[in-house]
Amino acid sequence: MWAALGALPTVAQQQPAASGKLTAAAHAQAVAAHQQELNAEYRDSTRSPLPAAQRRAFSGLPFYPIEYGYCVQARLVRDSTSAPFAMPTSTMRRPLYRKFGELHFTLRGKAMRLNVYQSLDLLKQPGYEDYLFVPFTDLTNGHGSYGGGRYLDVRIPKGNSVWLDFNRAYNPYCAYSPNYSCPVPPRENHLPVAVKAGVQSDH
Repeated sequence: MWAALGALPTVAQQQPAASGKLTAAAHAQAVAAHQQELNAEYRDSTRSPLPAAQRRAFSGLPFYPIEYGYCVQARLVRDSTSAPFAMPTSTMRRPLYRKFGELHFTLRGKAMRLNVYQSLDLLKQPGYEDYLFVPFTDLTNGHGSYGGGRYLDVRIPKGNSVWLDFNRAYNPYCAYSPNYSCPVPPRENHLPVAVKAGVQSDH
């Protein structure tokens, strides 16, 4: 959850650049492994956003059931003219991002679009130069998923095709502690469908 203050992408959030869609069985196995690693991170005092008392009682994150249909191929339309801007967060912090482009895809039979962003701070971190950030909201926010929206991390592809797996959608650290500064998903990144995939939340 590198978009939170002071955090870099962790193993569970790093999505490999896939050249083709996995089979349903292989996809379920990969997402299950991802969930196990994410739970391991939340138990680890050096990586977890959970306060100490919550971490000691932590038994695992709530996830929506893994669903193959929430892994979709998106067409990346790059934006080479976008200027850096200060992205609003849950605090007064305003980190610099630029709009890297737009992701066009079909979800639940409907044409969708999400803006994808690149962190200027992350560009300075060795090994993270190809990371892109997709903050979004949908109709589940506050009704099964975190009210403040969720995030996806992807890597810059060699071509113009990106796999978006909403089963890997995760909550900002602000969902667990007010001590973090988390980007607020922009209004234009609202999906008019209920994305019942990824990490759940009761608030």
